[in-house]
Amino acid sequence: MSDLQLSDKVSLHDWLPAEQGPWHLDFEAWPQAQAQRWRAVLAVGAQGRQMLLGERDGDAMLLQSVEARLQRPVRWLRCDSAAITHWLGAGEADFRALSDVEESVLDGDVSAQGAAQELSALMMSEQASPVVRLLNAILYDALQDGASDVHIECTLRGASVRFRVDGVMSMVRTVEGASVAEQLVSRLKVMAELDIGERRLPQDGRFKLKVQGREVDFRLSIMPSVFGEDAVVRVLDRARIEQAGGSLTLDALGFQPDERAAIRAQARQPHGMLLVTGPTGSGKTTTLYATLAEIHTGTDKIITIEDPVEYQLAGVVQIPVNEKKGLTFSRGLRSILRHDPDRVMVGEIRDAETAQIAVQAALTGHLVFSTVHANNAFDVIGRFMHMGLDLYNVVSALNAVLAQRLVRLTCKHCARPHQPDAAVLARYGLREGEHSYLLGEGCGHCRGTGYRGRRAVAELLRLDDGLRDLIAARSPMSQIKEAARARGMKPLREMTLQSVCRGETTFEELERVTLDE
Repeated sequence: MSDLQLSDKVSLHDWLPAEQGPWHLDFEAWPQAQAQRWRAVLAVGAQGRQMLLGERDGDAMLLQSVEARLQRPVRWLRCDSAAITHWLGAGEADFRALSDVEESVLDGDVSAQGAAQELSALMMSEQASPVVRLLNAILYDALQDGASDVHIECTLRGASVRFRVDGVMSMVRTVEGASVAEQLVSRLKVMAELDIGERRLPQDGRFKLKVQGREVDFRLSIMPSVFGEDAVVRVLDRARIEQAGGSLTLDALGFQPDERAAIRAQARQPHGMLLVTGPTGSGKTTTLYATLAEIHTGTDKIITIEDPVEYQLAGVVQIPVNEKKGLTFSRGLRSILRHDPDRVMVGEIRDAETAQIAVQAALTGHLVFSTVHANNAFDVIGRFMHMGLDLYNVVSALNAVLAQRLVRLTCKHCARPHQPDAAVLARYGLREGEHSYLLGEGCGHCRGTGYRGRRAVAELLRLDDGLRDLIAARSPMSQIKEAARARGMKPLREMTLQSVCRGETTFEELERVTLDE
């Protein structure tokens, strides 16, 4: 049992005079990094009264440091460890590491050092190298914001740092100094064990950091540009993939009930192939993880080959691709088929050899799950044809194709009723007063965007003999689509429009993620 569970006195009002309140914590005057180091927080009252709350008796050195920073005397109050832990945790949630990195730290030595093992407010306060502190602050804030990617883009005078949050890019800060930008990229190369001397060719790598007791994986892509080298860091935080309650299910991903039922039915077929398609970052792999987690009962042998393994599934054999050692998707898949599997997941079908082996596995009694990069469910057929596969074998092996996107959800904290223009409603065949629409005004919870969180929308193409005959006969795509819709398939745009009409998202998101066909 933790200290926090041993005490009920975790409110500031439990410790400080009520008549001088209300009290709040100030992590600007006394930064989070220092609070973590000294295990002491600064509380400010309604009349500007300041109290330093710590878990030890008053420390002369600490009080001297605080008073020098605040330019005024500060009173000290000893509190128990449980309260301090609670207050530090509350501050950690809103801590912005980049705001704690002063511009002046970039004036000194910026040489890269060994890879950081721990990423926390305390560790950043102890880093000697300015660039190490700056880069760790960038990665820390990316995790705090739930960013999927960090972009460090070199400019004429330095670099710009941008995060991709909920699928949308946003500017975070600019870094002055071309040499600092160069050292940021070099530091990333050191962490990923890449060649820091090579600046003319693209490089790819990966590294891990330990954050709040858990390991977070990062994938790094370095690309030469006009002003130096640009870096993109993909954040693979397993804790974010795990949904509330620790379970990974189709329900948690936001699929509608009829979509979930259809996906589960396809995932329980005895053999064949279920493909998930969509652009990068559309949640394809997470959907496959959720599907495997739901069907795994322990009576089947399930093996996956992935690049990389993003989420660990208990009772499932998971193999990471290692191209440097010769373990590619195609080579690994050949070996998997000799390992007596019932269900096989291939992280991505990238080439003709992998596609051919996957199709043969589906035709010989295995159920194969995989992802393919394509714009919609019908384009997957064209991708296989482009790879040179026999079309008859492909449609014989294929059970279903799930095409999905992730749409941002209207922030529940600032959502307000909204009436779209009549012209907008007419464009989508809607009438005024037919549905209730919501629009986020922007608040602290959604960083002023009006959106918070995402959910999946999908179209599911289920193949039967009639559709297989049309595809194998190379019938016109319009005829194939018409036949699919006659069998109950609902296009992505229609599914997203339904989400707009339920007040979950907006017409802006509808246009951003789906194509008007």
